[in-house]
Amino acid sequence: MSLTITSPAFRDGEVIPIRHTRDGENLSPPLAWRDAPPETRSYVLIVEDPDAPSGTFRHWVLYNIPAGETGLPEGTSAQVLRGAGECVNGFGKTRYDGPQPPKGHGPHHYHFRLAALDAPRLDIPASTRAEDVWAKVQPHIIAEAEVVGVYER
Repeated sequence: MSLTITSPAFRDGEVIPIRHTRDGENLSPPLAWRDAPPETRSYVLIVEDPDAPSGTFRHWVLYNIPAGETGLPEGTSAQVLRGAGECVNGFGKTRYDGPQPPKGHGPHHYHFRLAALDAPRLDIPASTRAEDVWAKVQPHIIAEAEVVGVYER
């Protein structure tokens, strides 16, 4: 088996409910994962929109997720998940900010990418940009999985 991630809020390739967007309540969706490699010491999650007009837009990074976790409840933040950290997203905030594509731009695909890491903890300042976190974790990735949600305005 290999690492997999799903969301009870939407199926892979289907529409993200409005409550998980900036047009709604802006709550991170619940996520669940399984079949992590036994050597997993922590996880990192990044949410990206590669369809953004100016290139890939990062909506959230949550890192130092403990290895014992098998998912995240709706509305998770670093304050809720003890020991985890969040970095600066494309909106300039250190939190989850859901989909909000330009009106009339068509459907955007939001990749919820989870990586299992061989490191128990990464020392990353909260002021770090989301894309820089993903670059920093590359040498520690032992497995990856993603679930993709779609949203348009």
